[in-house]
Amino acid sequence: MRRKTIALVAALAALLVVTAPVSAVTKNYRPDPDHVYVGLIAFYDSNWEFIHRCTGELLAPTIVLTAGHCPDDGTGSGAVAAHARIWVLQDVGSHYDLATEHDPVTGYPDSCTGTLGNGLGAWCAESDEMYNYGYDGFASFPNTHDIGVVVLSQPIHVSRYAALAKAHTVDRLARHRGTQDVRFRVSGFGLSYLLDTKGTSRSLSFRVRLQGDETLINLHNQSTLGFNLETQGNGNGRAGTCSGDSGGPILYPAGSDTIVGVTSFGNSNAGCRGPNWYYRSDRQPVIDWILDKAGAAADDIVVH
Repeated sequence: MRRKTIALVAALAALLVVTAPVSAVTKNYRPDPDHVYVGLIAFYDSNWEFIHRCTGELLAPTIVLTAGHCPDDGTGSGAVAAHARIWVLQDVGSHYDLATEHDPVTGYPDSCTGTLGNGLGAWCAESDEMYNYGYDGFASFPNTHDIGVVVLSQPIHVSRYAALAKAHTVDRLARHRGTQDVRFRVSGFGLSYLLDTKGTSRSLSFRVRLQGDETLINLHNQSTLGFNLETQGNGNGRAGTCSGDSGGPILYPAGSDTIVGVTSFGNSNAGCRGPNWYYRSDRQPVIDWILDKAGAAADDIVVH
């Protein structure tokens, strides 16, 4: 991301957690041609100047779910960005040129047109209508209200869309965890490798859609309290999320298209290698808010 990510410190009883909005699937990741509704979404100011990028997922042809800190305009006022643009392709920016800051194949991040053709209304769309669920820069941690909705000006039609899990879907996982399936699947764009050692930061971003599997750590500790999911970071066959994956879906069961939360924050001290947190969408107030912001398109959103 071009905008510098600010580390957020929350003192939680005897626990000190250093958090920052996150961006891409790391470690044991694999290409993701499967989640066709997941796209790379970029946000812009009123002059269409690029602010930052995230991940978003189509709930319906014109409705994108993402994290609340993604459409935030960065001023601290709670205002949202003026414009957004999403590309729903597995490979959005692998031809990105650091010198020109442009991908000539897809047009990322400047347009929906490149050597691939004009994707506007096909695999790309724009927006000037977006909302966050009261996101306040993590001041209300752990209830960060880190959910956002983007309403597209052009519909994108894909073979299937993400669904919202009904309220309390994952609550049962807090009990008898050893006898239940606690595997989740994540998908997103962003950093796939980050090393921050002694002031030297090295990162790698493919700007392609990647996926990976994680396992649940906690639903009701001091950093979750029913508002977030905490999962294990990468390693030992697990993938993790990092900067750029923000807003991407966490799916449960792992092989489904059912969203139970969006990628929210991670442990910055771990260089994208530590635990991951996801703001839960399987809460009735959140579901109601998403459907309200979707307007007439709410009828096209599946909740199950």
